[in-house]
Amino acid sequence: MDHPMYPESNAGIARKRHELAPGPLEAVQNFSGVVFADGALPPVTKQLIAVAVAHTTQCPYCIKGHTKAALKAGATEPQIMEAIWVAAEMRAGGAYAHSALAIDAMQHAHEA
Repeated sequence: MDHPMYPESNAGIARKRHELAPGPLEAVQNFSGVVFADGALPPVTKQLIAVAVAHTTQCPYCIKGHTKAALKAGATEPQIMEAIWVAAEMRAGGAYAHSALAIDAMQHAHEA
C-alpha cells in the first residue's frame, strides 16, 4: 500500500492545518490546555480518561497521543490497559443495553 489509511501526523500537516484555519486551531489548542490542566482531577487521571474515550471513539491519533501523554503524566502501563478495558466494557455495555430496542421491536412486530 503506497498511502496508509491513517498517515502519520507531521510538521507539514500541522502547518497546513494552521494555514487553512488558524483561529479554530488555536481555540482547540487553548481549550485542550485548559481541559487537561490540573484541577479537581489531576492530569494523569484526565489522560487515562482520554485513553479510554479514544478507544471508545476509535480515533487512532487520539489513542497514540493520549497514551503517550498519559505515560508522560505518570500513568503506568497497567493503568493504561485498565482504562482500555473500561472502554471495552462500556462499548459492550452499550450494545447490551440497546438490545432493549431490538427486544421491544420484536415484541411489537408480533402485535401488528
